[in-house]
Amino acid sequence: MNKRLRKILTIVFALIFVGSLCGLLWNELDRQKGKEAYEEAETLVGEPDFSALPPPTLDPLPQPGEAPDSEEPAPVYVDPYADLLRNMDFSALREINSDVLGWLLVPGTNISYPLLQGRDNDQYLRHTWKKNYSVVGSIFLESANSKDLSDFNTIVYGHRMRNGTMFGSLKYYKNLSYWNSHPCVYITDDNGSHKYSIFAAYEVSTSGLTYRLSFSGDQSKQEFIDFCLSQSVIDTGLVPTVNDQILTLSTCTGQGHATRWVVQAYQAGPPPEEPEPEPAPEPEPPAETPAETPPSEEEIDWGIEILPPAPQPDAEDGSGGEQDGLSSNSSDASGSSDTPDPGGELQDGQNTQNAQDAQNVQDAQNVQDPQSPGENP
Repeated sequence: MNKRLRKILTIVFALIFVGSLCGLLWNELDRQKGKEAYEEAETLVGEPDFSALPPPTLDPLPQPGEAPDSEEPAPVYVDPYADLLRNMDFSALREINSDVLGWLLVPGTNISYPLLQGRDNDQYLRHTWKKNYSVVGSIFLESANSKDLSDFNTIVYGHRMRNGTMFGSLKYYKNLSYWNSHPCVYITDDNGSHKYSIFAAYEVSTSGLTYRLSFSGDQSKQEFIDFCLSQSVIDTGLVPTVNDQILTLSTCTGQGHATRWVVQAYQAGPPPEEPEPEPAPEPEPPAETPAETPPSEEEIDWGIEILPPAPQPDAEDGSGGEQDGLSSNSSDASGSSDTPDPGGELQDGQNTQNAQDAQNVQDAQNVQDPQSPGENP
């Protein structure tokens, strides 16, 4: 019985050993096929040789259309990595797979792969860029992100392979010295080269704030930045702003599926636009005052009472004869023949009165104004 049991156990262990060996061989062959697939991608795209280039610096790439402040043109910084990446042609890769967006590079590491985006986040988790099944998978963009990398937080996934391929090099960013030698990430696509400066690295829950894609405004973006900086295990001294664009590289930790290891970088965005000054309010026109109507002659108080002319007696009516008769009788009774004609004296008195009245009217007009009453001075 013991011999039979030992025999059965030996067979079981042998099968386990053979199965494990076959699994190891299959995985190795699968990794080798994945390696060959990506070597083919490097050949088709014409990947340049970056080994002779100096380590990258944190200098940002010049913005398109950026003009120097002075009249003399300043020397333009040319990033050697970005310059070489611009010459890559993705047409050959897209003939095989139209999901190819561009190329992702971390200088000085093994990370140099085509960047893809599938219909969901499972499509390229176990498929290479050639759409062949492989545990190697692909480096792929979050399916909900914009293809033009214009989102505030763009997430890129990749496996952490034990042989150091794919995103296997990201684990070294827990050391600040490694960041000093590898501080940048490059992505080149149809819009040109994008340079990102690494500012944080940490382990986070798969449901953590790091994987947030929607932001309501600058306040929520600032909360996201503060969270990333507070979680980071390295202090790079770099702090992105709400106007920048963040790139999150996400991979597994090798310790289960509850958490992920992330390395985050940012690309300097355009400066905020200054609000245009409000135009000065136009002065209100002065209120129109009604024109004064000159007073009529009836409304003018001249200050002088004008007497009407005295009535003139008619020389031909009978009153003159009666007056003459009375005067004759009075003259005869007095016996004086030298008395002047009373009719002549009356006429002289009347003329004197008329002249006086006319003089009064003329004096009144001269006192009011030498001009006519209806004219303005």
